[in-house]
Order: sequence, then C-alpha cells, then structure tokens
Amino acid sequence: MRILLTNDDGVHAEGLWAIYRKFSEKHSVTVVAPDRERSAISHSISLNEVLRIRQIKVHGGYPAYSVNGTPADCVNLGIMVVLGGNPDLVISGINPGLNMGNSVNYSGTIAGAREAALHGIPSMAVSIAGYHPKYYDEAASFTERLADHVLKNSLPLKTFLNVNIPDMPLEKIEGIQICRQDVTTVSEYFEKRVDPRNQEYYWLGADFREFEKDSDSDSSAVFRKYIAITPLKCDMTDYNMIEKMGAWDIRI
Repeated sequence: MRILLTNDDGVHAEGLWAIYRKFSEKHSVTVVAPDRERSAISHSISLNEVLRIRQIKVHGGYPAYSVNGTPADCVNLGIMVVLGGNPDLVISGINPGLNMGNSVNYSGTIAGAREAALHGIPSMAVSIAGYHPKYYDEAASFTERLADHVLKNSLPLKTFLNVNIPDMPLEKIEGIQICRQDVTTVSEYFEKRVDPRNQEYYWLGADFREFEKDSDSDSSAVFRKYIAITPLKCDMTDYNMIEKMGAWDIRI
C-alpha cells in the first residue's frame, strides 16, 4: 500500500515520524511536509510565490520531502510531482493538540486530509491531546488499525475522517466514539500587551470550557477519554436551506 504523510507542524515534528515508523513496517510511505510550522493556516494554497521541494534526511536518516508551502500544497505536490499519481491513503498528523469543534475550520492538519479527499483519495487527519504528548506511538498504532478499516470498507467520495485521540496508553482509553463535530462557540479574546518599544500588540486567547458528558460531540468524547472519530465532508452545502430559500421569493 502506498501512503502519503503530511502535517502542519513541519517536517521535523515528532508526531509525523511516529506515523512513519509504524506504517513503514508494512507499507511504502512517502513524507511530504512543510519546512516549518504551519498551524492554523487552514486550507490555503500558494498562488503568489514559487514552491520548492527539498529531499532531506530527518530523525537520524528517515527520508522526507520538505516544502516551503502549506499542508494543502504538500498534498498536491506529493500527488502530482513526488508520487506522480494517487496514493492509496493520505494521513495528516499526528498533530499535538486536538483538532475538533470549531478548530476544524482553521486547522492545517484538517486541510491536508481534506485536500486529499478533494482528489478522491481516502484520508484521515489525526490529532492527540496536549501540546507535549507522551503517547505518539500508541496513537500511531491505533491509526494503523483504523487505516485497515478505511481501506477495507472505503469512505464515500470526498468524505474524510477527523480522529482525535487522548494522550494515554490505549488500554486506558474508554473506547471509540463515532461522533459529530462540536459547533459550540468558544469564548475568545485578545490580550493587549506592550513591547519594549512601547508599541501595543495582541495575543489571541480562549477561555477553557467543560463539555457535556452525555453529548455525542467530538469534544465530549475526548473529554470522557474516548477516541473521537468524525466523518467530515468536503461538500459544505446546507441542503435543507436550499428548499427553505426556495420559498423566499427572491427577485431581481
């Protein structure tokens, strides 16, 4: 099986190579990842600057292609230039820090998987709780198991999986929940600070919130120590609204 790996944390990120080590035991794995961190860059692509690919060795000799672009750029270059065709599966991650709820709209990790889905390729975005996770290898082992199910059962065209995993040994995880995306609004704010030259600047922050324990959302699942798997679609059309708007009698 040919697998393409990418991420939004950069080609040197630990989670990327946890996936590589696990999948390369049995499969042909190609890494095409950004040359630096591209978190929260969403689904942007490079239109006004050239893209460059460098072949490098990472983590003691693992081969990789480093790209001065976004996760979506990396997937496109991986498919059309590096591999010269579609892989069997694309995995974006493992991202340190969860990508669930509204963060799905901003995540470069999600964008890598979504770009593959737009090409009709089965894909997954994989994230683990915490910004300094201890159990990347455990998350990679689960991802391999899930990949087998994806390839055996297939996914609908232009649907991909968003996977969020608690940072703990697999035997301590409560289970797996196939769930919806949490769309609850997070309370955000800007913190104003002053630099040494007396110029104002701002940091974006968000208030921590607890999740409803009986909710069927991705956020609630991980909060309850479950692995959350959410099928996401590239088609964002609200089909119910199409019918309702037909009764608005909009005229030119």
